[in-house]
Amino acid sequence: MTDQTPQIYLITPPVIDLQAFPDQLARLCDAQPIACLRLSLATQDEDTLLRAGDALREIAHARDIPLVIADHVLLVDRLGLDGVHLDGPAAALRKLRGTMGPDAIIGAFCGTSRHDGITAGEAGADYVSFGPVGATSLGQGAQAPHELFAWWSEMIEMPVVAEGALSRDLIAALAPVSDFFALGTEVWDTPDPVAALADLTAPLR
Repeated sequence: MTDQTPQIYLITPPVIDLQAFPDQLARLCDAQPIACLRLSLATQDEDTLLRAGDALREIAHARDIPLVIADHVLLVDRLGLDGVHLDGPAAALRKLRGTMGPDAIIGAFCGTSRHDGITAGEAGADYVSFGPVGATSLGQGAQAPHELFAWWSEMIEMPVVAEGALSRDLIAALAPVSDFFALGTEVWDTPDPVAALADLTAPLR
């Protein structure tokens, strides 16, 4: 069981408009305490990623929010970010830890696999995330069950993140056994992201 109230871990939309999104993000970060922000864009265009990283770094660091980037390890130093979130297999994580040093944040998405989570932890990850938690038609349809988070929080000290198709009810159910809730499209795909985040995280207050 976790001893503290889970914190909010915010994920960017896969596509952002740099004319509008930074202001939207700033409002959200000012409305709710955000523990970490993940830059997770669908694009592989380096210039787009660099411009987005520059814009989001200013917003995050002005509020003492760590900013990590999904997968693009080489952009961490270039953009002055706090670390990386690995969405794929963490086979190179141990070497990556040696390269990035002890202060960099390294997170690992482990799907629904307890074994992958343990492997990532042994290789030097700072946190692991499991998901999707809710029902989704994406991927293979597998869901990370409550039992996985319950076992992890009981047996493993490393922080665990719940993400993917989260709802208010799922957040309420997983709050005793999760350290972070990673929210992205659940918030951004709504007319009012600030109100959506407040509603989803109401069980944490």
